[in-house]
Amino acid sequence: MLAVRYSLYTKRGPMGNKGIILGAGIAGLSAGIASGAEVFEGGPIPGGICASHYINPKGGRSFRGDDAESYRFEIGGGHWIFGADAGILDFINSFSPVKSYKRRSSVYLPGIKSHIPYPIQNHLKYLPEDIRKKALDEIINGKGGPVSTLADWLELNFGRTLCELFFFPFHELYTAGLYKETAPQDAFKSPVNKDLIVKGAEENTKSVGYNAIFAYPAKGLDDLIRNMAKKCRINFNKRVVKIDVKSREIFFADGKSTGYGDIVSTLPLNRMIEMTGLDTGIPDPFTSVLVINIGALTGGMCPDEQWVYVPKSRAGFHRVGFYSNVDPSFLPVSSRADGGRVSIYVEKAYPGGKKPSDVEIQRVCDETVKELKEWSFISQAEVVDPTWIDVAYTWQRPHSSWVEEAIGQLKDYGIHQTGRYGRWKFQGIAESIKDGIDIKAALNG
Repeated sequence: MLAVRYSLYTKRGPMGNKGIILGAGIAGLSAGIASGAEVFEGGPIPGGICASHYINPKGGRSFRGDDAESYRFEIGGGHWIFGADAGILDFINSFSPVKSYKRRSSVYLPGIKSHIPYPIQNHLKYLPEDIRKKALDEIINGKGGPVSTLADWLELNFGRTLCELFFFPFHELYTAGLYKETAPQDAFKSPVNKDLIVKGAEENTKSVGYNAIFAYPAKGLDDLIRNMAKKCRINFNKRVVKIDVKSREIFFADGKSTGYGDIVSTLPLNRMIEMTGLDTGIPDPFTSVLVINIGALTGGMCPDEQWVYVPKSRAGFHRVGFYSNVDPSFLPVSSRADGGRVSIYVEKAYPGGKKPSDVEIQRVCDETVKELKEWSFISQAEVVDPTWIDVAYTWQRPHSSWVEEAIGQLKDYGIHQTGRYGRWKFQGIAESIKDGIDIKAALNG
């Protein structure tokens, strides 16, 4: 097991030497376990976007799996554990044993009702011959050029034909249009290997990418979160509204405040800059996401994949994930053996912070269910449960140094950013846990 005997390093400030942690998501919980410091969480439960909840089709929602006929969902959609080294897996297993899975995912082209194995560039054999040949020629013989944006990077590596077929329309939805103005950062998700691309034009290729193998707790992510939270000192419903960095005092929405020596913050970097009043220039952009959890009767064309990337949809969603294709424990007990039900999450991106009205959210939910029925992914929805994730995906402008400058300014006042949103970068559960465990190094850094 990974050793977690750390003490929180603090330096004495005007308000004392108390070190505290903001946010009880996966990084904050790991930091709380590693350090023993108090954790302040804005909501009523731990886990952040990784928190699970249960809904019975006949009504009733809870955060525990006491009802055998409930669907299990996750607030922020499916969160699978990838890229964990042996030490991190030992740490996770000490709280909730995990199972290992091989990824099954695809690109769905609604116009021809066809699934292309993911990543699409390594499976050109599944495309019509004329498209396959043209795409392959552009990828292999394409000329280089200047790369400033994510759109530039995609076309340079995958050619105009494949970009127009998939990459551009998908990223238009996934980034809410930002891919034309943000810096390239997709190599992590879209592997480039020309040998595999050539091979995949004629035959099947091996599964590649950052999540080709992933893990998930056998008893659910909520079991991991619950057991980690038991080892922490958490103050719930303590939403931060302001931080006075000169007096080192944190003010909460309930009207109370506390002093601090140092802060370990897992809260989004842009929000921390706003609450501290520091001047770091124009923040880098982000996208928000409406996650629609759906429990439904299975349709005749329901995919076997665990998640499916969608370049075009009338409702505007870009990904459909199938919780129950990862593990049947997401389903009501009575449906786990017969395949008659499916547990789904759907993601639709919006420009950062542009939350739609309740009426619009209902419309999107209705349109999404209608479209999934037309595709025969589902036949009847029993549960439709939308959740708004304000900061979901973070991006950077070309040549921007905002992230480094913002993190540096906060650090000058004893605030140490960590985790996916605190550091403004894409990463998974395993890396966020490591961030939390490495808290002493972060505070001494």
